[in-house]
Amino acid sequence: MKKSLFSTKTIVATGLGGALFMVLFMFVKVPSPIPETNLQIAYGISAFFGLLFGPIAGGLIAFIGHALSDFLSYGSPWWSWVVASGVAGAIGGMAYLKSKTDIEQGEFDFKSFIIWNVIANAVAWVIVAPVLDIVIYAEPVNLVFTQGIVAFIMDAIVVIVVGGALAFAYAKTKTKEGSLSKK
Repeated sequence: MKKSLFSTKTIVATGLGGALFMVLFMFVKVPSPIPETNLQIAYGISAFFGLLFGPIAGGLIAFIGHALSDFLSYGSPWWSWVVASGVAGAIGGMAYLKSKTDIEQGEFDFKSFIIWNVIANAVAWVIVAPVLDIVIYAEPVNLVFTQGIVAFIMDAIVVIVVGGALAFAYAKTKTKEGSLSKK
């Protein structure tokens, strides 16, 4: 099956995914001992949607959902982390393009999903967020890299557990083409 990054289904899923991400990001989080760093269930949603619809959808879902959540909660987005969320969603969504299996056929390549999403979270939270915090907001170096490392660990775990469970369950609802036979 040819994978499409731009379809009506993908656009609708991006809008719905962004809204779901925003609500989860605002209301379903577990604080960590590090200031302004929470375990966010929403990242499992962007990883799952990225696997189903691709890196553009995954990136936009996380970017839009995080930006709207910050705007509604604080009055202004914290752009360094909003951009990092989009980067994590986009890179994690590469599993859609690079997987050797097709989740729509009931096949879930968990290994590829994990690899892409761990890389995505490492780049987003250990590099992008801290560097942008320093450049944009002149935040203290030690604080932002500590926050980034903690966010990377927590978000990678959430993506693997929540996103992986959603993808596994979704794959189980699909049947392979030609798997049904007439008796």
